[in-house]
Amino acid sequence: MRRLLLLLVLAGLAGVPASAQQLKDPLGRTTPQEAIIRFLEACHSRDYVKASKYLDLRQLPAADRAKTAPDLALQLEDLLDDTTFDIATLSRNADGDQDDGLSPEFEKLADFQVNGQTLHLQLERVTLKPGLQVWLVAARSVEMVPAAHKLVVETPFEKRLPQVLVTYELLDTPVWRWIALCLIAVVLWFAAGLLSWGAVALVRPLMPAPNFRAPLRILLLVAGLQGALEFAPPSTLPRLFIERGLGLIFVFALAWAASVMVDIGGERWHAHLDPRVQAVSYSVLPLGRQILKMAFFLAAILGVLGAWGYNTSTIVAGLGVGGLAVALAAQKTIENLFGGISVIGDRPVLVGDVCRFGDRTGTVMHIGLRSTRIRTPERTIVSVPNAQFSTMALENISGRDKIRFHHTLNLRRDTSPAQILQVLSAFRTILDDHPKVEVDTLPVRFISVGSWSFDVEVSAYVTTRDGEEFFALQQELLLRMLNALEAAGTGLAVPLQESVESRVPTDTHRPAA
Repeated sequence: MRRLLLLLVLAGLAGVPASAQQLKDPLGRTTPQEAIIRFLEACHSRDYVKASKYLDLRQLPAADRAKTAPDLALQLEDLLDDTTFDIATLSRNADGDQDDGLSPEFEKLADFQVNGQTLHLQLERVTLKPGLQVWLVAARSVEMVPAAHKLVVETPFEKRLPQVLVTYELLDTPVWRWIALCLIAVVLWFAAGLLSWGAVALVRPLMPAPNFRAPLRILLLVAGLQGALEFAPPSTLPRLFIERGLGLIFVFALAWAASVMVDIGGERWHAHLDPRVQAVSYSVLPLGRQILKMAFFLAAILGVLGAWGYNTSTIVAGLGVGGLAVALAAQKTIENLFGGISVIGDRPVLVGDVCRFGDRTGTVMHIGLRSTRIRTPERTIVSVPNAQFSTMALENISGRDKIRFHHTLNLRRDTSPAQILQVLSAFRTILDDHPKVEVDTLPVRFISVGSWSFDVEVSAYVTTRDGEEFFALQQELLLRMLNALEAAGTGLAVPLQESVESRVPTDTHRPAA
């Protein structure tokens, strides 16, 4: 169990820069943090002889080192495990923290208050031999360890506990602390549930968000457990692992809460959208919400990995290369995707509009991210890829504010000029008297003398956007014009060939010779 825990903790060391990995030390004293982790690993294995090799003992007499060094390692272990020492503050860089205000060869380990005096324990970068530099607990700090070790005493609370709970250790931590943390976690779980329920109930009149309760509960639980670690702190290495786990959960809970807020915002936006803008409702809005959620969780992952010491720039570069490969493999799909975004964003047509695309006409049924579906007058559905649809010349028939009434009537050749004038006047009166007709200066014109007819052109606008209403009004106007022709004593011309053929008698029953 201890080995597995230490391996998990040391996983963060994978992010050490390449410059730091060039120096190889069999005891792993390359960086300040790694040196202390290896020191504690040796102590937890009860190998205090090995642990003493992480101390700078050059100021001790050679004859006393073998006897004194293990005791000093044991005292330093107690000091680091039973106080508020945070190993995560140590640098993962082989050169140490160059901005801590200390000499480049020194690194801050921990500060302790003993009898009103501050003891500064430090690490020092020591050259053991040419080409090999290691971090050790500085010689001056080793001398302070016995004095600082006086801080490690049983608290009044521990003195009241059964001795077995204080002396028996699990992962080098008194078992009473693990029991206390488990009990506190259970209490905090129910307390966080009540607090989250109350918070959601308070904001319900302003923002109904029942799904926000779960991430809020987790955030409150993690915050409470962080405080509990101050009351019953585990030893250094388990505490580092627990704090990293709590940090990971906290960050993911924040991303979860942000995702819930995105859903709430998306639902409110959807409620205020025009029902005809289905492309935004069914395509863009869900896609945008998913992209935002993925961005939140990706940022959470990168943030946690960066805090653990991994090189996130390498991960981002890898994602970029992978994204480029996917883009090349799915070129047509991405082309249709951007075509769909172009159609949805520019909105030349909306769902329900009648449009003319190419040489075809139909009603837009759905605008998706890959294709647009259109129902034709034959009641079939045509699916047009958005990459092609976005480059077409689209005529939005439903977008017109009025519909043109335009016809050419061919009068018979035997119509007199007086009858033509009467027809023109009657047609103009029909158009002027209709409330739904909008006319120009000369809506009725005698335009040509044909080989078999006199041609009269009628042009006006019917003030309606509804095609069915237009067809009904067009029918009414045409019937009135036919009545006007009949009242003027004329009619529509019939092609000369048809007229002649209709007058030729066809007698198929001739008498036999």
